[in-house]
Amino acid sequence: MSLHKVSADPMDRVHLPVNEWQLVEARPGAKLGFLETIFATANGYLGMRGTPEEGRDVASHGTFLNGFHETWPIKHAENAFGFAKTGQTIVNAPDSTVIKLYVDDEPLNVSTSDLLEYKRWIDFREGVLRRDLLWRTPSGAHVRVRSSRMVSFTDRHLALMSLEVEMVKGSAPIAISSQIINRQDLDLDAAPATAPLAGENKHDPRQTTSFDTRVLVPEDNHASGDRVLMGYRTAHSGIGIGVAADHEVDTEIGFQSLVKIDDDMGRFIMRGELPEGEKFLVKKAVAYHYAAGVPVRELQDRCRRTLDRVHKHAFEHYHEAQREFLEGFWQRSDVRIEGQSAVQQASRWCIYQLAQAAARADQAGVPAKGMTGSGYEGHYFWDTDIYVVPFLTFTSPEWARNALRFRVNLLDAARERARELNQRGALFPWRTINGDEASAYYAAGTAQYHIDADIAWAFATYNDITGDTSFLDLQGAEVLAETARMWADLGFWRTNGDRTFHIHGVTGPDEYTTVVNNNLFTNVMAKYNLERAARTLRDLRERLPETYRALVQKIDLDEREIDEWQACAEGMYIEFDETMGIHPQDDRFLDREVWDIKATPPEKFPLLLNYHPLVIYRFQVIKQADVVLATYLRSAEFTTEHKKANFEYYDPITTGDSTLSAVVQSIMAAEVGHQDLALDYFLTGLYVDLADLHKNTKDGVHIASAGGVWNGLVAGFGGMRFNDGAISFDPRLPDEWPALEFPLTVRESRFTVRITKGEISFVLEEGDELDVSVRGKTVRITTAGVSVALRGQGPLLEDGHLEAHYVGDTRADGSVITSTVPDPNAPWEYPEAAIEGTEG
Repeated sequence: MSLHKVSADPMDRVHLPVNEWQLVEARPGAKLGFLETIFATANGYLGMRGTPEEGRDVASHGTFLNGFHETWPIKHAENAFGFAKTGQTIVNAPDSTVIKLYVDDEPLNVSTSDLLEYKRWIDFREGVLRRDLLWRTPSGAHVRVRSSRMVSFTDRHLALMSLEVEMVKGSAPIAISSQIINRQDLDLDAAPATAPLAGENKHDPRQTTSFDTRVLVPEDNHASGDRVLMGYRTAHSGIGIGVAADHEVDTEIGFQSLVKIDDDMGRFIMRGELPEGEKFLVKKAVAYHYAAGVPVRELQDRCRRTLDRVHKHAFEHYHEAQREFLEGFWQRSDVRIEGQSAVQQASRWCIYQLAQAAARADQAGVPAKGMTGSGYEGHYFWDTDIYVVPFLTFTSPEWARNALRFRVNLLDAARERARELNQRGALFPWRTINGDEASAYYAAGTAQYHIDADIAWAFATYNDITGDTSFLDLQGAEVLAETARMWADLGFWRTNGDRTFHIHGVTGPDEYTTVVNNNLFTNVMAKYNLERAARTLRDLRERLPETYRALVQKIDLDEREIDEWQACAEGMYIEFDETMGIHPQDDRFLDREVWDIKATPPEKFPLLLNYHPLVIYRFQVIKQADVVLATYLRSAEFTTEHKKANFEYYDPITTGDSTLSAVVQSIMAAEVGHQDLALDYFLTGLYVDLADLHKNTKDGVHIASAGGVWNGLVAGFGGMRFNDGAISFDPRLPDEWPALEFPLTVRESRFTVRITKGEISFVLEEGDELDVSVRGKTVRITTAGVSVALRGQGPLLEDGHLEAHYVGDTRADGSVITSTVPDPNAPWEYPEAAIEGTEG
């Protein structure tokens, strides 16, 4: 169940019309922050929010570099040993998107100017944000203004912009001011800041932190001809940044130009008289480079070299390279949904966001908001490993490897964090930029030890699907070993008839139930982590004994530890409640009363912003899929009957307050037979940002949800599963969809999957032939193609909203399950059941 669930296209199609390959804005919109996010341009290293060229009106300016951050001391009202110490916040890098236009000394402002025509769009095959408008000035002149903005995928340090002014009717003096502005410390155009200051407590943990002292300290700002160069260093993290902009003017008229520069602003100003019929085109190339421990002058030299290449090759070279890059991306990644233009558009937008978040991250992490906003302070979470890495692995394996290399680079910091928490091995931070734990609320942060198993799962997935065994041998094996060590040390053995391995005091993905014993998701994933680590090291010992011995020596491994990991995996406690017929989320979860979600006022969602955590923790109520996610990621561990029972128990008490939930619920609803519900949940995940369902798209794109959309299409409706490298299909095509088609890359072989009501077909596009299975039947994929007839699209169960049917049932201990909403203003009722039990 989800308050945000939708069953049809929820977008305003007058404002944002359907176009299968483009996101188009047909008229200026009022929800500025929302629009700035969905029209952001990025490449994984550099991102620019979709703010207008004029720099106003805006909700939140933003130019972000992946990993470019400031640090600050976390102030705990009551501190304790091991609490996170260092906050990290992504910095708003100097903004180069501004190219202000004045005609007759009147500024163009999309929000207030008299616009006769307007269109803004980005074509996902081109990767360029464009705008075309016709402006009637107060003096009556008609001015055509065309602009473009591109963040390059092929040169990750580069952004290209242009502004063309055409005098359609009348003549007038014009002035154009191209600017670089340090908005982190000087933002003249933005709305008043609402984010809490560094060190202050935040009401909404999803938002970013602001600063009341200077963040970017100027070191070297100067100009040379048409080139403006600026340099800064962050005040506390000590990271240097260089920014440079070149300008090229193409016009038949005479004009004057001048450069002005100070600590926080650089301007290149052009002025002239533009007659009717004439055009004035400004091209602006901008380079960004940052690094710690490098002089700003050197970073500016790197910027110079980047811009010198632009001068040599010209804009069109980079535009063509961008098109070629995206052509290859879509060849590997495009999911085609026949007869569903709106769903097709939204799906491609989501997939495009994954490219914008990960393509050129180049061994940095993938932030929860990509480079589209400052939400979650630019931190990296488990989102990358569970929701994004599978997409990258099956479509762009090199990007997946880069994402996992980021985890390898954090391993030393993870070892140190484990020691700080009195554990052996490595414990990766729940949220971070620089490797230090940045989650101030440990119950819903550090306690989520499952991140270790999530990372191990991602390494194993990459290895099995790509066949890149050298990466696992030389780098991944160490990650698996150190995370397995942590689990073996964290858990303990208990004998009560059978000897079982237990894990206590952890939090699973559901942040509405914290610090519990034997969280099912954690135990299931830790079991796989332990088993896979043991298998990997034994295999390494057999195949590459010298590499194995080097690893043993490096991490001081006692070889008996490998046997311990295997024993822990085999003895892992996986609880099953015979009375309810489900896997309890944790040892005490079923003892709690049920939160009545249907009776909760809509304005009380999300619960985390309206109820004290202690209130939430007392109930059976779920922020996001937990047990249900385990049944998807480790599908082979659960029977079909148990998957169905688990889904039907947990779905009615899942709020969907997390954007990570709907896509997982969609996948499992499809598998167990709730087909209509599966489509509803898929649409909910699909439109999380494009329809602003959670009212926080302004903070940036929900990248994990976008990754979940791909998973929902391929794993949910496509029915694809993978287990130890074996690929299987059991499709669940929605009734409304004539066909679904998508490419997959497995061990360097790319093939296309096509699903219709009556069959599933495969065609090998490149690489060696390979085998998959369809509903238990082995199929060999060849260039000639192969088809398998389908008898239906899986089980079909009665749909609609699932109810908490178990309310009123009796637990194993004889107590009755009740349901309520905590409300001190509700009228008091005589507790007849309780009194009856004490009478006589």
